[in-house]
Amino acid sequence: MKRTTLFAAAAFAASLATPALADKLVLKFGHVGEPGSLFETSANEFARCSNAALGDKGEVQTFGSSQLGKDKELLQKLKLGQVTFALPSSVMSSVSEEFGVFEMPYIIKDRDHMRRVQAKMMDSVFQPAVQAKGYEIIGLMENGFRHITNNLRPINKPEDLAGIKLRTPKGTWRVKMFQLYGANPTPMAFSEVFTALKTGVIDGQENPYAQIWSAKFQEAQKYLSITGHVYTPAYVLTAKDEFAKLPGDVQAALRQCGKESQDFVYKEAARLETELLENLKKSGIEVNEADKAAFIAASKPIYDEFSSTVKGGKELIEAVQSAAN
Repeated sequence: MKRTTLFAAAAFAASLATPALADKLVLKFGHVGEPGSLFETSANEFARCSNAALGDKGEVQTFGSSQLGKDKELLQKLKLGQVTFALPSSVMSSVSEEFGVFEMPYIIKDRDHMRRVQAKMMDSVFQPAVQAKGYEIIGLMENGFRHITNNLRPINKPEDLAGIKLRTPKGTWRVKMFQLYGANPTPMAFSEVFTALKTGVIDGQENPYAQIWSAKFQEAQKYLSITGHVYTPAYVLTAKDEFAKLPGDVQAALRQCGKESQDFVYKEAARLETELLENLKKSGIEVNEADKAAFIAASKPIYDEFSSTVKGGKELIEAVQSAAN
């Protein structure tokens, strides 16, 4: 009888606990970053802040290494309600053409410049553009300043890229840029890059140090050329309609954590730039400083094309450039 009574009591307690557990929101955050990447750090910091703020109301769970899908798949899953947050970067230029302005070579000078662009243009330009496509940005992080690795030769000037099969993200303007420089750009999902480098399907790739190091590209590459050709923001992105279904206080807490996490991410990114470059040098990859002036000079046609083919493109470029100082 005693054992039966204990089982009954346990079952009753479980029945009381189940609704509480069922009411706790589980908010999935998918991204493509590998362990140790800035993407992982960014998503985890957002989750830490959010979970502290939400308490028993909800939990942000992070899934890196493309576990929940590659960038394009995550964009679709946001709208289907299968994922709550993603952390897209370069792919945003395929969502809305306004984001292509961040694909212009050397347009963003540093993080302070990016903050000024954010303050000046996020609410008036970029948020409306992405909302028109059914999404909403609730936080701005970063992917970082991008550099080139390859197995053929050091890249000092654009002409050194001639004929190099170079992986790029699946964004129109990055492809156009490297075609302009003389490379053979090959769009490819990030999760496929290491194997493609190892097997010789591609000769090289371009990414920030944090992505290069965490994905172990230095184990498959001979040369790292410090070009800093593009600074790519990253966006804590959600589906506008799905996010609106969350309780108002939950939405407010998540938006606040999107803002608060940015300072942490920027500080961590700056620290990693120094630390990871040293780690890459120690790994044995040959490092050289590229002639940035030569790359800047060669980039004018891509600015001209963006200005002439994207509605308001010229004004977008000028607005971003005017925030540099």
